[in-house]
Formats: sequence, structure tokens, C-alpha cells
Amino acid sequence: MLKADLHIHTRYSMDCQTPLDKIISRCKELGINCIAIADHGTAEGALEMQKIAPFKVIVAEEILTTHGEIMGMFLKETIPSGITPQEAVKRIRAQGGLVNIPHPFETIRGSALKDAMIDEIAADIDLMEVLNSRSPFPANTNKAKAFAAEHNIPGGAGSDAHTTLEIGNAYIEIPDFNTPEEFLKSVSAGKIHGKRSGVFVNIVSFCARVKAKLSRRS
Repeated sequence: MLKADLHIHTRYSMDCQTPLDKIISRCKELGINCIAIADHGTAEGALEMQKIAPFKVIVAEEILTTHGEIMGMFLKETIPSGITPQEAVKRIRAQGGLVNIPHPFETIRGSALKDAMIDEIAADIDLMEVLNSRSPFPANTNKAKAFAAEHNIPGGAGSDAHTTLEIGNAYIEIPDFNTPEEFLKSVSAGKIHGKRSGVFVNIVSFCARVKAKLSRRS
């Protein structure tokens, strides 16, 4: 069985400063042996992690579309931001990837995909994040679980970690897999575990974002 955290960020995200080696060390401490690296706007960190990690790494990316974020999984290269959700789905499919909806129905996160758009592309969704440790409200989690069940979409889990201490706050135990298709079957048979990280972790992300902006200006 794999202990999989399906939503982790690295220093390649504009709001995260965590080096790849620190993530590997923390995962080994916790027994996490499968991760999805889903940086904002780039797959480069995930591709690098896949080269050096001693466990299974899914190359993913949070793509900021015109209506909110969509996560592409099992990618081969970066998909640009600023495209429509439909175009994001098309480009994910072109790489043989899966369409995942991160932090769905999140009411206070501006980057969350809008509810109406989730309904519109429901038939194209392969996976839905039904537990995100950075989502503060149980009502949003319950809504995601209900939507996934109604549309027969497998439910995944991820810590949305931007720091090493958050890694493993949400994970799913799944059978091993080798292909995206096998992965979906594994998730359908998986067992989700986790907790909420609390609102204070957002302060770290905010500080990292400010530092990145200042670095670009200098």
C-alpha cells in the first residue's frame, strides 16, 4: 500500500520556499511514499523531484485558469496560466494526464475554481480533492464529497503543504499503481486520513509571496 499526499508545493511555487530535499526528508520521516507535486503555474519542480525522490512522484501543476485553478496530474510539461478551464482540460488530456479539482467549493480562496464552472466541466473531471488540509470549513469538504459521489468521481486528499510541517496532514492509503488509469482505480479503493492545518499556515505563504515579489523587483 502507498501512503499518498496528493498536493504538495515546493520552492518552485511563488508562495513557497521549501527545497526539494527537505520535502524528501520529511516524507521519509512520515512514511509518505507517494506524492503529487503541484506547484502554481509550473511543472518544473515536480519534474525535478521525480528525478531525485526515492519514492513515487506524480508530476502535477495547479493551473490558474480564467475561472480558477485546475490541477493537471501525470503531466510531462508545464501548462501556461491564463487559459480557459476548457483549454486547460484539453492540454492536460493532450499529455495523457488527469483533471483534478483542488480545494473545490472553497468560499474564501479566490483561486478556487468557481462553482458554476465545476458544474460545467463535471464530465471532464477525473478526480476531486475531497480533503484539503488548508480548507478551513467542513461544509466545503462535505460539498466536495457529495459532488464527487453524485458524479461518480474518485475523491483524493492532499495537505496542500507549503511548509514541511504540513506534509502528511492529509493523505490517502491506496494500492500501488503504474498508470493514470490504475491510479484512479487505486484512489477509488483508497482510505482518506487527515486533519486541518489551521489558518496560521497561510501567513507563511503570504510572507513567501511578498519575498518573491521583492526579489523580482530587486
